[in-house]
Amino acid sequence: MPRFATIDVGTNSVLLLVAERTPEGRFEPVLERAEITRLGRGVDATRRLSAEGMEATLSVLESFAREAREAGAQDIAVSATSAARDASNGPEFLAAAKERAGVTVEIISGQMEAELSFAAVHADFASESAGPLLVLDIGGGSTEFIYGNPAGHVGFRHSFDVGAVRMTERFVSSDPLSSENRARIQAHLRDTFKALPPPPPDAALVGVAGTVTTLYAVQHAIDPYDAERVHGGSLSLGELTSLVDRLCQMPVEERRTLPGMQPKRADVIPAGALILLESVKALGLEGCRVSDRGLRWGLLAHRFGAGAARS
Repeated sequence: MPRFATIDVGTNSVLLLVAERTPEGRFEPVLERAEITRLGRGVDATRRLSAEGMEATLSVLESFAREAREAGAQDIAVSATSAARDASNGPEFLAAAKERAGVTVEIISGQMEAELSFAAVHADFASESAGPLLVLDIGGGSTEFIYGNPAGHVGFRHSFDVGAVRMTERFVSSDPLSSENRARIQAHLRDTFKALPPPPPDAALVGVAGTVTTLYAVQHAIDPYDAERVHGGSLSLGELTSLVDRLCQMPVEERRTLPGMQPKRADVIPAGALILLESVKALGLEGCRVSDRGLRWGLLAHRFGAGAARS
């Protein structure tokens, strides 16, 4: 069976997926990897990708592209999101990726990012939900909200410039978070999310990306991380509220040791958790489902699925 790969270069992390396309058109994962490289460090303030962030990301990109080819991938689709969109030296990063990893990185819009994330969630959760699906994609630099119907048609999508790294760099000045730091983040998020339209009746919310999956893994002490145990799980509003309080009051070194925590994510997880909590509250819901399959799965179907242009 043919194999294809996608690499999602985000503000905080780089994710690799290699999958086989079955004769029925489904994709079965062969290899999945994730590394936190913090490409977007400092971008909110400087509007430039740092040399450190670019080098860490390019090194992982080289490694992931090599692994994908060794695993038999016929083609590799690579997307970059918020940090690369915002940075004035984004073209420099794209040129280096082509030279060092032999891949063409496509900087996708927030709107496309939203559509690809929704497509991935719809493929897994539409059969479980008779009503509308809402998708929440919390990244390092931006957060996407997508409202869609059971048939997979998107009715509303918007990308907000709030993410776990961006909110941490902008508002966090103490360890652990002071009550003032937390209040400033929450006030900013509540003001930002006022722009959200009310969700349709009986809508189910599904959260994707590393913040949400990490919070679920910490809540259930899943260590080492196990995608099968995380995917399809649920976080209630009560669980989220308690977890946010716990993470915000804990020093970063203590957060790093929590079962289920990626150590490199520990510094930005309080801000990410606040984004999830305030999102659920803004939507007037009682919690969310958890998806381990985000943008990279949507990109896979978009580029290499049935009806997609073949390379």
